[in-house]
Amino acid sequence: MTIATDIAERLLQIKAIKLNPQNPFIWASGLRSPIYCDNRIVLSHPEHRRQVINAFAAKATDFDGFNAIAGVATAGIAHGALLAEKLELPFIYVRSKAKAHGRQNQIEGELPPNARVLVIEDLISTGGSCLAAVEALRNTGAEVVATLAIFTYGFAKAKEAFAKANCPFDTLSNYATLLEVALQKEYITSDHSQLLKEWREDPEAWSNRFSQT
Repeated sequence: MTIATDIAERLLQIKAIKLNPQNPFIWASGLRSPIYCDNRIVLSHPEHRRQVINAFAAKATDFDGFNAIAGVATAGIAHGALLAEKLELPFIYVRSKAKAHGRQNQIEGELPPNARVLVIEDLISTGGSCLAAVEALRNTGAEVVATLAIFTYGFAKAKEAFAKANCPFDTLSNYATLLEVALQKEYITSDHSQLLKEWREDPEAWSNRFSQT
């Protein structure tokens, strides 16, 4: 079993990812989606939490020379801190924007000298929030080695954004693997699988089409 398959199965088991193509969820953007991902739920399940951190540690070996871990606020903070503890490295986290009071920090914690940072996120959708954290780190003079996340929807927009930012990224699992596991384990039917594939190809058109039915 691959890391991607194992993590996808775990996320489905604990309902960190829910699939409902017949009665879609409504995202904050207003778009209807047949999938909802909340990887914070992993933190409440010790066995699955441990396996996610072990998977992060295994994936991290693909990237050499980092000397600090950064979590993206808020969902990436806990996972990043757990990985930093496992690897015995300094940990910091990056806010979406600087605080309006106190020291007005955007980056919390202390970066080591000549920082080379591995960024941890829970979910890659469009990549916007993660790449904002990457930019904040780079503005301090730190080098971002790569970004790792638990899951990605695999949108072309995200891949293009990371490429434009010249930031390597990888995830423990992904949408295509999730659909394979969900079908195999009978979380969905073959008809549902087709609907889910159509959504990923064009989420906005899928949402609009569903709204009109």
